Amino acid sequence: MECSELTALVVGDLTGETNEEARERLSRHLSSCAQCREEKTRIESAWRLLGQDADAPVTSDFRRASLALIEDEMIRRRVRSFRPRPRWAIPLAYAAGLAVAAAGGAFVARQAGKTPAPAGTATAAANEQTSTTALPNLESGARLANVSYSAPDAQGRIGVSFDMESRRTVVGKPGDPELAKLLAYLVSRSTQTSGERSQAIEQVSSTYASRTVPASPEIVRALTSTLKRDPNPGVRKKAADALAAFPATPEIRAAFLEALSADRNPAVRLVAVEALAAAAKESPDPRTIESLREKAVDPAENGFVRAKAASALKGMEF
Repeated sequence: MECSELTALVVGDLTGETNEEARERLSRHLSSCAQCREEKTRIESAWRLLGQDADAPVTSDFRRASLALIEDEMIRRRVRSFRPRPRWAIPLAYAAGLAVAAAGGAFVARQAGKTPAPAGTATAAANEQTSTTALPNLESGARLANVSYSAPDAQGRIGVSFDMESRRTVVGKPGDPELAKLLAYLVSRSTQTSGERSQAIEQVSSTYASRTVPASPEIVRALTSTLKRDPNPGVRKKAADALAAFPATPEIRAAFLEALSADRNPAVRLVAVEALAAAAKESPDPRTIESLREKAVDPAENGFVRAKAASALKGMEF
């Protein structure tokens, strides 16, 4: 294991979340690393001190915020990602109905490059539109409902389905500017529930985290805006995780610096520390290093954030 993994493994061991294999790796590392043994002692001491704190009273605001987070998580788990059905699964009766309809009129499907749409993207009725170019006018504040996402097909294309007067599906590769524009819109749309915004962020993260195709400027702006302004800490944490998987641009670095100094959720600040530390190793930045130093010695800061900032500084070469 690396020294940078120490805090997560020790905290996991203290909370009972670390498995046997991870504990063995930790034990082997500690047997040969005096610096990490000292750090482990400090973390355990901080843990004991935290356990001595009196339980804070549950205020009405805390109760309301907690219930909202629980509700959002329940909604998110109930929403299933859209999975295209193979053509052979479409009932024969439905196929016969389409044949009858075709005899009386024409059914037009617009597709980019004149290639067949993935099986199952036209799923329910003849009024569904399937296309890589059937993007609604997002600048007018289009209201998209019942949004769902399809897994990549053989060509690497993903699909986004939604209701807007009729059911539509936009299909395209991650590098398609129109698809990226739609995903950015879904991330930043304030009218969605927290669960829906989380689902959109998860789709963006899974699509662009491999770095094979860079995230568009619109997606980066949508995620940084969410990290700065979303009222739900869980959504901000997901936006931070997604941005941490992208190459560190000045815009992303600035968003993490702001989150480290201003975000009220320690989980978000922890992600900011890790992302800034990784970026500083590739490209040292005086403001980043100074911000981490301030967090490492701030007595008012969460103990785990302080420990993570101090650990990050130790791993840097100045």
